[in-house]
Amino acid sequence: MEKINLIICGAGGRMGKLLVELALKDNDFYLKGGIENKNHPLVGKEIKGIKIYDEIEEILEKNDIVIDFTNPSATISFLNIVKEKNGKMVIGTTGFTKEQIEQINETSKYIPIFLSPNMSIGVNLFFEIIKYATTLLKNYEVEIEEIHHHFKKDAPSGTAKKIAEIICEDRNLKLEEVIKYGRNGITGERRFEEIGIHSLRLGDIVGEHYVYFGGYGEIIEISHRCYNREAFASGALKVAKFISKKEFGLYGMTNFIKEEFGI
Repeated sequence: MEKINLIICGAGGRMGKLLVELALKDNDFYLKGGIENKNHPLVGKEIKGIKIYDEIEEILEKNDIVIDFTNPSATISFLNIVKEKNGKMVIGTTGFTKEQIEQINETSKYIPIFLSPNMSIGVNLFFEIIKYATTLLKNYEVEIEEIHHHFKKDAPSGTAKKIAEIICEDRNLKLEEVIKYGRNGITGERRFEEIGIHSLRLGDIVGEHYVYFGGYGEIIEISHRCYNREAFASGALKVAKFISKKEFGLYGMTNFIKEEFGI
């Protein structure tokens, strides 16, 4: 079987280094190199024998897959180059603006793009559980809590937003009309349809998400806790194999899970 050519953006970061490590162990991939910003100390050097570049154009060719866990502006820059080179892209970056999401959608008409705020297979099966629970617990109030390390720059997490979107879709609610990002002051009585999202930033916690369904005299809690980044990195490599077979279009974990698990 022909190997899948892979390029990792943000290769010098915690996620990038882990992706390099896992990709080198997977015989399905040929890791062409890593990308970092021009001022990064690793540029021109190697991580586990893989050279780090500051210009993706140096190594990107047609059908190469780019995995990106950087920041929104860098991701969009890489995306434009991947489009020009007719490559493929897996995006794990979060914190995009509405306009940037629209640009990703538009670019997917020309190349295949896999976009997910959380690449963990487990957390995406967790989304399926939340869908089912929301359908069953129609008369229960909902609150969402997420906890991440103090280095995380955006809040709430993309995963928490995704949970809120799932609940709103099931209950036919408009996200912008019902979400409360924390509470402060005299907030008044809670409306039933209100969905609270609460963000905590502590230490080196990789990622925890809790969904509470509250009824009279009881609370049902559904949670997912991630203890290391390998769940995200291994998931990103799995979806890279998935996207390698696509010609164009925007894909997400729903597509992957349907194909992989038949859900």
